[in-house]
Amino acid sequence: MPRDESLDGFAACGLGGCPRSAGQARRFVRATLTSWALPSLVPDMTLVVSELVTNAVQHALSPSSAPPSSPSSSPPPEHPVWLGLFRYPGVVVCAVSDPSPEPPRPRDAGDAAGSGRGLALVGALSESWSWDRAPVRGKTVWATLSLPGDSA
Repeated sequence: MPRDESLDGFAACGLGGCPRSAGQARRFVRATLTSWALPSLVPDMTLVVSELVTNAVQHALSPSSAPPSSPSSSPPPEHPVWLGLFRYPGVVVCAVSDPSPEPPRPRDAGDAAGSGRGLALVGALSESWSWDRAPVRGKTVWATLSLPGDSA
């Protein structure tokens, strides 16, 4: 079960890094935005977060992205992926952190492709998105959505 930490305008959720993580993230976003009285952001934010978490699980946690293990290496963390929601004046920011330093790579998906459109969706639904390397390990990919009307 993800761990939730909430303050006024901030909420975080640890995710296990499995295929079910995107569903857990969507439920967390829905509950958090509803508690912040922002239900109109739920559809777009749940899609953005779902895409970012899915990318983290599929690409950042894949066996090919893991560093070589050594006999003294520690076990994998309980929550290799973290989701944070931040409410600022005028915007809500979602941030997904994972252990891979590799940047997100937007792709040109063909008409018949079954995947490869996630970051294009994130770009279309958000005001902005980008990523930063984490100070110690991994990266954080973030996206901002504007608050509706005069809620700021």
